[in-house]
Amino acid sequence: MLRWILGGSFIAMAAWMLIPDKLDDDDAPGASHFGVFGTTVIAFFLAEMGDKTQIATVMLAARFTQDYVWVVAGTTLGMMLANAPVVWLGDKIVRRVPIKLVHGISAAIFLVLGIVMIIGW
Repeated sequence: MLRWILGGSFIAMAAWMLIPDKLDDDDAPGASHFGVFGTTVIAFFLAEMGDKTQIATVMLAARFTQDYVWVVAGTTLGMMLANAPVVWLGDKIVRRVPIKLVHGISAAIFLVLGIVMIIGW
């Protein structure tokens, strides 16, 4: 049953990738009163809240109570080192590759994954 649910979810994601975005750059709302930095911090916190990295950070900080600042600094630096190159590379790719092509390729990948999951390869 789980295989069918997961496969269906992948196929649904493939269909969703083909729906064009409704928000254009001209229609984009301005930054909130928190500013761009504050809005990004809040959005990132909400998106990542409770993930494995945060749980591991809390556990390590609880274990090493005298050095919790270093634990938090280390996990923050590690996340920055892991994510910054991906953001930079993604920005470079989006400038050269049409977004419709990116959506089409990702939809195809999700569709294949969904079919493979349902077939059970």
